Amino acid sequence: MTDNNAATSAITDLDVLEARLGLRVAAALSAQAEDLPADVSARLRFAREQALTRRKPEPVAAVEPVAVPVGPALGLGDGRPPLWWRWAGSLVPVALLLAGLFLIQERHFERQVEEAADIDAALLADDLPPAAYADPGFREFLKAPLE
Repeated sequence: MTDNNAATSAITDLDVLEARLGLRVAAALSAQAEDLPADVSARLRFAREQALTRRKPEPVAAVEPVAVPVGPALGLGDGRPPLWWRWAGSLVPVALLLAGLFLIQERHFERQVEEAADIDAALLADDLPPAAYADPGFREFLKAPLE
């Protein structure tokens, strides 16, 4: 482990020395740039702009998505909903389906009762007695064309 720490320390010292050298060179060039003639400064500025436009774009580091557990952040344990909540989540749709089927059956039954009541009311309100409908000759009367 001490060899690893020594190598890391040497790399860090080398980085510090490079940074210091870079700062000194930049300071010296900046000081000398003030004494240059105007045409040389203009050519240097144009060359700098050309170099910047030709520069390759730096690759963008891919950022990996980070999963943020919601449950622990809210103090809910491991982030999963409790067992009763999962059961309710699966039973509620089944209960709604059964209730819907029950309501459809009830409405169908009510419609049948209403139709039967309408037929009974029409028979009782008619001028013809109900026994006439059971007569076999009445069926023939209905089949005969009206004159």
